[in-house]
Amino acid sequence: MVRAALMAGFLALSAPLAAAQAQEENRLQLEGIAVIVNDKPISYSDVRQRARLLLLTLGRGEPSPEQVQQITGQALEQLIDERLQLDRVAEYKVEVDPREIDAELADMASESGIGASGLRQQLLAAGVNPVSLEEQIRADIAWQRLMSGLYGSRIRISDNQVEDQLERMRAASKKTQYRVGEIFLYAPDPETKVEAMKAAESIVQQLQQGADFRIAAQRISSAPTSATGGDMGWVTPEDLAPELAEALSSAQPPALLPPIEVASGIYILSVNARREPSQPTTKVDLKRLITTDGKESTLTDAMIRITSCNDVQSVANSKSELRAQDLNDLNVEELGQEGRDMVMATEVGSPTEIFAAGGGLAVMYVCRRDEGAEALPSKEDLKNSIKARELNMISERELRNSRRDATIIYR
Repeated sequence: MVRAALMAGFLALSAPLAAAQAQEENRLQLEGIAVIVNDKPISYSDVRQRARLLLLTLGRGEPSPEQVQQITGQALEQLIDERLQLDRVAEYKVEVDPREIDAELADMASESGIGASGLRQQLLAAGVNPVSLEEQIRADIAWQRLMSGLYGSRIRISDNQVEDQLERMRAASKKTQYRVGEIFLYAPDPETKVEAMKAAESIVQQLQQGADFRIAAQRISSAPTSATGGDMGWVTPEDLAPELAEALSSAQPPALLPPIEVASGIYILSVNARREPSQPTTKVDLKRLITTDGKESTLTDAMIRITSCNDVQSVANSKSELRAQDLNDLNVEELGQEGRDMVMATEVGSPTEIFAAGGGLAVMYVCRRDEGAEALPSKEDLKNSIKARELNMISERELRNSRRDATIIYR
């Protein structure tokens, strides 16, 4: 009797699970399986969803079937990496709070003035399941958290490393330099390289039509610089691989270069500016105050309460519609012509005029201005930059090792 009751209970509990598994198997049979990663399938429908998502996040409206087809290879490789990342973080039981995903979605949507729910509705209207984007965000957050937890405390940046880097940067400042952005599509073998080149050509087409390079780098690039929108900073041709150096040397900025093939994949470079040796610069410390509700009164009321740069953060903390951001030791040239003119026309300790920023309004407080400064970062910023770069390199190595050790069967 007891055994029968237990068996009945087990069957009752397992029935919903079995039904769910059967439903998933039926879905995969109907849609077809594109690849199996460690015994876990990825369907053709999943790949098409991700391809459409990648194109939609570029902000150029409804993608054409041809554009979706061109980028499916890159979408598939991204889904494989994602599956491997989620398998790895599951071993360490890394959890991601749904509120963290909502916050990331809200940041993505802020430029168009909509919230996370609005972004989800836009994706549904375009035929994309928001779960695809949510899974991508979850994998990224969890992977970064795992890598930082495993290796962050082991990375030690010495003063000698910082000084050596500063010396290299000083030497580079005596040469012609270019401000470059990169998008890198990882493709280590001939088959994936063909698909990556198709994807790169489609991405370049979108960028030429006005898509945001920074967003494209964040969503698509496999390079460590994806976290900063693909920004490589000021580089000389000698800093780059020969194939990239040759293309860079002949570029007249601003320029978007055609896709460049290298041994490990495909690069898209945006050459944003050029500066000649030993150009003087102006360095500034700024505090940017942003209102997310789009109301000028919210910002002006806050400005009345601010008497110095020290007040900006505390005033921002007092209202949910306000955010403060520190921009320290910044070269004014990086603000663009309009931002540079505003900052240079503002007295130290005072705010600039109000300007539009994404989906809201903003003002910048000029806290320091050092004219004729050496165009080099502070030692602390450089140390953080070196550590972040080393952690990103470790992260890339771990992901490639996971690919090497995984069982990946393309169908």
